[in-house]
Amino acid sequence: MSTDVPTGINYRKRTRELVLTWADGSESALAAELLRVYSPSAEVRGHGVGERKIQVGKKHVRITEIEATGNYAVRLVFDDGHDTGLYTWGYLKEIADNEADYWQRYLKEMKDASASRLPTIPVGTWQPR
Repeated sequence: MSTDVPTGINYRKRTRELVLTWADGSESALAAELLRVYSPSAEVRGHGVGERKIQVGKKHVRITEIEATGNYAVRLVFDDGHDTGLYTWGYLKEIADNEADYWQRYLKEMKDASASRLPTIPVGTWQPR
């Protein structure tokens, strides 16, 4: 069995992490936020080089469904409605093996765009308790 194929997939709701167990017994816990902002969908990646669309306000995003897609990928459904990315085993392994780099790129992207990981709250919808 290839080490790039997970032997187990679990979602931790409390910490919002997708936990992958690999053939060598190691585990990777990937934040739903990171998976959402690096979705392999055309909506996020664009259709060509340099067309990546910045994803803001995803700090608290959750995974609501995990669907197997053949023997090569999963489709993740997020609570913000995003559901079009197919995460291949190789892509998940790439993110797991380079998680710190992905986070740094994402945080730099936010800073460079003067954007926030926090979701925006429409005016008039929030009421203090």
